Amino acid sequence: MVAVFNRSMPLDELRTLLARHARPDGTTAIENVRIGREESDEHHASMSGTVMALIAQGAKRLALGDRVYEYGPGQYLVASVDVPVTGRFLAVTPEQPALGLGLLLHPSDVAEMMLQTAPGTFPPHGTAPAAIAVSDASDEFLDAVVRLVRLLDRPRDRDMLAPLVKREILWRLITGEQGATVRQIGLADSKLSHIARAVHWIRENYRTPFRVDDVAELVGMSASSFYRNFQAVTRMSPIQFQKNIRLHQARLLLTEHPKDIAYIGYRVGYDSPSQFSREYRRLFGAPPSQDAVRFAMGAAGGAG
Repeated sequence: MVAVFNRSMPLDELRTLLARHARPDGTTAIENVRIGREESDEHHASMSGTVMALIAQGAKRLALGDRVYEYGPGQYLVASVDVPVTGRFLAVTPEQPALGLGLLLHPSDVAEMMLQTAPGTFPPHGTAPAAIAVSDASDEFLDAVVRLVRLLDRPRDRDMLAPLVKREILWRLITGEQGATVRQIGLADSKLSHIARAVHWIRENYRTPFRVDDVAELVGMSASSFYRNFQAVTRMSPIQFQKNIRLHQARLLLTEHPKDIAYIGYRVGYDSPSQFSREYRRLFGAPPSQDAVRFAMGAAGGAG
């Protein structure tokens, strides 16, 4: 008689473990593993990181460029490039918070694992995949994640076994439905690696105007191939991507200096206050002046 794997059982255990070990800063005693607990359904803007994120309870909706992704219990998201996203958790409350686990993905780990596989194991890579993808977690994948989080309760075993279980999880990712996305993280000569270098350069130089052809030359691609692959990965043109970085940085600065709207617009690269306000509102749904008032009130409340 063949045993049937009941998906509700590992998810139930995973929810219990995540709720017990969640910290305000998300960190855990296992390197590169984070646990998220969220009670608010407010929109937020952030950088995605290069990460695998698995939901155990609740659901999350993310927007990258013109594409919206949604995933819930038993599903995972892979972000292969650190891109600016906006998102919110769905139908969460303090009594029923969203719970999830994140595993940071490093190119060196992916590359090492791929070098140890037999030649021809994986198909050749073509056009760079989108930076974000969502899939259902396989039974084997869920089982490995649960075993990893259990180790937080077993300090004696943790240092020895956690690297082995993380390696198993990475293997499940590399050979799973989104394997092409994950594998390209570790390919030094892949189109994704070229786009990742361009993303890094734009993030470091987001205040400065640039020519797309110059960035393409910088990362070693033809202008046409660079533009096509950049848009496939980030769902944005390079100029739109720069704009998103500017506006995300502006919103972060507004939380710290809510009275300096004009200066913040100038600081992130806008010469025109009206253009800054217009594009900020288009991305975040409210003008910077409205967010500034909200951030200032939040700061005043916290001071009290």
